[in-house]
Amino acid sequence: MDHRGDSYHWNFSFNYIDWAVKHGPFYLNDTLVFKYDPTPKTFPHSVYLLPNLQSFIKCDLKNAKKARNTTQGARECFEFVLKRPWQPHYFACSERNGFHCINGTMKFFVIP
Repeated sequence: MDHRGDSYHWNFSFNYIDWAVKHGPFYLNDTLVFKYDPTPKTFPHSVYLLPNLQSFIKCDLKNAKKARNTTQGARECFEFVLKRPWQPHYFACSERNGFHCINGTMKFFVIP
């Protein structure tokens, strides 16, 4: 199953925690699709995988793993397959010194 953020894609004005709740449950081998516009008229975005719930809550990105930078979600998008059963996958945007995560909109988690 593909889980796409509706027509909003991966952007600052959409609440992805609400999206994850609304579109769950998620299953092993589901594919999350991140698509974002890297043009100068929009804020740049990235996709990071955070290591744990504490990092997710605090938007602490120092131990996060960069999944895609600000240009790698454009055109064909970035797909992430859920491969760890019963383990949370934490996602966030790190741009603007973490503000996109800190404001609570550009972060979410799923547990397949």
